[in-house]
Amino acid sequence: MNIFIFAIIYNTKLGYFNLIMRKAKYYYNPETCNFERIKTPKRKIFLNFIGFLAIVLFSSFIILNIYDNYFESPKIIALKKENQELETHYEILSKEINIANKMIKNLEERDDNVYRIIFEAEPIPNTIRQAGVGGVNRYKELLNGNLEREEIIINTYLKIDELKRKMYIQTKSYDELINLASNKEELIAKIPAIQPVSNKNLKRMASGYGMRIDPFLKVKRMHYGLDFSLQKGNPVYATADGRIRTIKSSFGGFGKYIYIDHENGYMSVYAHLNEFKVKRGQKIKRGELIAYSGNSGRSTAPHLHYEVIKNGKKVNPINYFFNDLTPNQYEEVLKIASVENQALGSTF
Repeated sequence: MNIFIFAIIYNTKLGYFNLIMRKAKYYYNPETCNFERIKTPKRKIFLNFIGFLAIVLFSSFIILNIYDNYFESPKIIALKKENQELETHYEILSKEINIANKMIKNLEERDDNVYRIIFEAEPIPNTIRQAGVGGVNRYKELLNGNLEREEIIINTYLKIDELKRKMYIQTKSYDELINLASNKEELIAKIPAIQPVSNKNLKRMASGYGMRIDPFLKVKRMHYGLDFSLQKGNPVYATADGRIRTIKSSFGGFGKYIYIDHENGYMSVYAHLNEFKVKRGQKIKRGELIAYSGNSGRSTAPHLHYEVIKNGKKVNPINYFFNDLTPNQYEEVLKIASVENQALGSTF
């Protein structure tokens, strides 16, 4: 027989030959004395196909894993290169953001410790400068959770938003400083900066700011001003531009006294006067004559009691004589004012 037979298996139990040919299988039928083709059930064919497909898929998976681990495709190589470049650019961007933050920090320190001091403005509170911009959830909603490197991206968004917020606050601060600078001349003119009496009476200061002996109670009490020992009738001058807020006469305490509101948080007080030269509500300029010294109220001798009030707090007036004194004169004033002696009047 000229057929392609690969194997002939004799089965004595069944009594037939099982011939395995190229793709078909045959058996010998004794009844018909012929070789007849074996018909494979469709279910078995289907199961064989599924098994074969599973083996192919599993083998392909193993082969692909081995290939990916040891042999990178051009696309994978390009993606890895791109990822490396992105990480490099992120590191550079992060450094640049840090440098910008340091620059903003330097500007903030100058703003608070230089510019605002010059213009007598309050520093911007840290609670405003460091105010938050929101949590990371708003960035996650923006990214929709579809990116693998969300942490890096969110961190960059946070840094940029923080930087933008600081820049915004700083620009608003500069807007305020520009406004103050445009009114600098007027602003400085409203700061007490001269002596309330003539320089020729410089060495006639009798008592300074601090704990002093009350001339009536003979106990140490806080003396909130400077006492200039003057003859009755010496000129008294306004130490800064402003408006006369109070002009009053009494038998005790300050006696005849004047309060000038400089309309910038500063007020100045002139007490134990003899004669007024201004009226309540009158606008005055620095160096303008406002009164003559006297011995009114609770006073032991003719003198001028002078005080400076800043934002409701009484401060040492000696720190505000910088406009018309030389360094030597200022040192002399400090020396005289530091002597703990008896005040010439009682302000209580």
